[in-house]
Amino acid sequence: MAVALPLPKYHQIYLVLLEQLREGHFADGLPSEHELSRHFNAGRVTVRRALTQLTAEGLITRTAGRGTWPTPARPVAAPGEAGGGARPSSLTGLLENIVSATLRTSLKVIEWRVIRASDQIAEVLQVPDGTKVRKLVRTRSSHEGPVSYVTTYSPEAMTRGFGRRELAEAPFLGLLEQHAGTRFGRAQQTVSARQADAVAAAALQVPVGAALLAVRRLVFDADDRPVLWLHGLYRPDRYEYLMEMSKVGDIQAKISVKESAANN
Repeated sequence: MAVALPLPKYHQIYLVLLEQLREGHFADGLPSEHELSRHFNAGRVTVRRALTQLTAEGLITRTAGRGTWPTPARPVAAPGEAGGGARPSSLTGLLENIVSATLRTSLKVIEWRVIRASDQIAEVLQVPDGTKVRKLVRTRSSHEGPVSYVTTYSPEAMTRGFGRRELAEAPFLGLLEQHAGTRFGRAQQTVSARQADAVAAAALQVPVGAALLAVRRLVFDADDRPVLWLHGLYRPDRYEYLMEMSKVGDIQAKISVKESAANN
């Protein structure tokens, strides 16, 4: 059972600012340390520690005399740019495997709402700033408990034909195919590690600070337009990502939900 740990004040401030950065609240720069201290009723040392953490994660840039600004999103690579011109991997098998894995888990929709695209979201999805996008936050669980905590962003126009009820019964990718007629092309994905913040820890039933797998996936349609941006946090004891690569450039990826030996 996860142990509830007290959340330091600086981390509370970090979490609030992190969410606001994701939603694009600081297009004109972040408030000063003095303003943040007054807003959060905290000392400047505490605020500075939260800002230092955001800086270390590459989310903000602090420049003396110019203030603090959100770090611009890295540009999306065109097909063939990554890896010195290596062939893009086949996406069909990967998406089919993702869908197959989700069918063996249960889903809970936490958030399903329309927001205005922040600068970062707009740049990644290649839409004008302020365009309506659909934000979906959900958790997936196996019979052993929570597996993932995932946030996705998609153009709102693609998600008008379905809602929470359909999401509880079918994978999101399948719904985009069925209701929006989306034909998937390629995807870019990064896998890294991240410590669980208070929100992810509660959703995944782990202690604050526990190590999680962090996945970012940008999916393109057959016309090479970005249609889905995913931020996923996964329990490494319940989630596995296997990739096989051949010397001719082919890549095969397999995703699976782990089960304990007692249940095999």
